[in-house]
Amino acid sequence: MSLPQVPTKPPGKSWRDINQERKALKRQRNEEKIVKREKKMLLEKELEEKVKEECEKEKKYAEISTVSIAVPGSILENAQSAELRTYLAGQIARAACVFSVDEVIVFDDIGDKLNTKKSKLEDGDGVIVARKSCVQLARILQYLECPQYLRKHFFPIHKDLEFAGLLNPLDAPHHLRMSNDFKFREGITMNKKVKPGKGSQVNVGLLKDVSTDKLLNPGIRVTVKMLPTSEGGKKLKGKIVSLATPRAETGVYWGYTVRIANNLSQVFTQCPYKDGYDLTVGTSDKGNPIDDIPHKAVTFNHALIVFGGLHGIEAALESDEQLQVNDASLLFNHYVNVLPNQGSRTIRTEEAILIALTSLKAKLKPNNAPMVFKEGGIATSSIYSMQKNYNSAVADNNVDLSKFD
Repeated sequence: MSLPQVPTKPPGKSWRDINQERKALKRQRNEEKIVKREKKMLLEKELEEKVKEECEKEKKYAEISTVSIAVPGSILENAQSAELRTYLAGQIARAACVFSVDEVIVFDDIGDKLNTKKSKLEDGDGVIVARKSCVQLARILQYLECPQYLRKHFFPIHKDLEFAGLLNPLDAPHHLRMSNDFKFREGITMNKKVKPGKGSQVNVGLLKDVSTDKLLNPGIRVTVKMLPTSEGGKKLKGKIVSLATPRAETGVYWGYTVRIANNLSQVFTQCPYKDGYDLTVGTSDKGNPIDDIPHKAVTFNHALIVFGGLHGIEAALESDEQLQVNDASLLFNHYVNVLPNQGSRTIRTEEAILIALTSLKAKLKPNNAPMVFKEGGIATSSIYSMQKNYNSAVADNNVDLSKFD
């Protein structure tokens, strides 16, 4: 049986000194534990505040005033060839982009009274079955809105897009080139292995993929906020944010979303905004003159402007069994004629969109308008840069242009 070891006293030190050193060491350890605990609590508190701040930001971003337009898909059926149908859809996409429209709704204004072909379209909510003309219009609108470097991932070869190469590009701000240095980019989550605790790799149209903060399924379109990289750092890092964040933070227009409504009532009932559309405007030659609305007199959070097809909104109302009203003007806050005393008997829908959005721009006043974009980094018009270079060249050479006046 071994005897318990008795602690030996180091030479030159008294037991009193030794005990004091032990107490000091123990006190130091306790203080270190307290400091670690406080640091941990502080980090948890900071993280909690950060999450709370992000939630408040998202809530604030969701409150930015938006403009939506509803267009009947049947207008494509009035076009005389596949090329003209495609070009008509391109005109609507251009109008939506030029006027910074946030949402385009393609609705069926004819319904199932006529035996028409159905088609399928895949969107964020799943696969939608709808009238063939509605699906084609929605697909072309989605195709044009998508940045060019992402189209091959989301749009396989399809009959509806056969002549999409003929269309004028939207040249929207979020269609970034590789040389553009902007803090937001659209991307697609890639099917690549990542380390545990790391987020998805996202292709944002650059030579390298971006490492993000969230792990998502591959093949999803996301908006990425690019984070600054350290000097000499090779990896690109980013943060996945909501679609509304770029416009909320910088004021830059970030494209439109597309949804399909199988009748006129679904245009209103399937609104993606929490409190619905607080301002609805119907356009018809039977409406009140648009000049009756005073300048900047109509305020809104989420505005909806509905356009009729070949036979107007009245025909869409008649074909919708869900709506139990006889007068189309009762569906809207304002039922307007965008061009009184028109010279032609009819105004085509693609023309009406441009006329209406131009006229209403001076009449409507958003409650929470996005800020004016003042930053750099996005692509500018090639025409503008050429003109700028030409003007500077003329100024340098002191060419007399008076004979051309």
